[in-house]
Amino acid sequence: MIDTHAHLDQPEFDADRLLVIDRALHEGVSIILCVGTSADSSAAAVQLATECETVYAAVGIQPNYVAEAGKSDWTRVAELAAKPQVVAIGETGLDRHWDFAPFGVQQDYFDRHLRLAQEFRLPVVVHCREAEADLVPMLRDAAKKGPLRGVLHSFSGGADFAEECLELGLFLSFSGMVTYLNGKFRPLREIARTVPEDRLLIETDSPYLVPHPLRGRQKRNEPAHLRFVAGSLAELRNVGLGHLVDVTSANARRLFSIGP
Repeated sequence: MIDTHAHLDQPEFDADRLLVIDRALHEGVSIILCVGTSADSSAAAVQLATECETVYAAVGIQPNYVAEAGKSDWTRVAELAAKPQVVAIGETGLDRHWDFAPFGVQQDYFDRHLRLAQEFRLPVVVHCREAEADLVPMLRDAAKKGPLRGVLHSFSGGADFAEECLELGLFLSFSGMVTYLNGKFRPLREIARTVPEDRLLIETDSPYLVPHPLRGRQKRNEPAHLRFVAGSLAELRNVGLGHLVDVTSANARRLFSIGP
């Protein structure tokens, strides 16, 4: 399995980060993409990827953090993008759920990330929360300017948004939310069931979104729990777990140009 989105640099992992990575390997996770949310976080992700051969990095400033970015932070992210351990730009995108950053500033930084990804010919890791109507036009505009590659991480949108993203050539990644069995998540599970096989990815979004059946019993998610996401998706799509793992891993390797 390949965990295409985890925040291993965060303080929740300070006490046992290497043990967490080792535990993931023992649970069948061969590669982890550590995704930055700020300039400092991105630098830490690159450092971790330098130290651990099973970890790769994505660098960017998450939309809820853009208002806190210092004058030199964007320059730092752009410089990090050239590092060999970096396989994607992000986490970036738009968020109307929280009110941590002015929306115009979010749009400015999202545009910067899209252009940086195209400059370095890297995929972009996109965050979208309650901002689909704003995000799609920016993606379309980016696609007109050059090749657009990337993934909607921890997908939580509706069917129309999923179709828009697929038409643009993007991948959809599913996290622990796809394992939740209450009715609120039924539409998401249906989308996950029908996404074309060659556009499907899996992730933990660690330390967030603990999957069922661990939800409520553990506060911290970690890459070792990816097996619950994979198992749930395999059941939803009526395929064997091995097939689901093979497909999503091949997709991740293709999108992020990692591994053999």
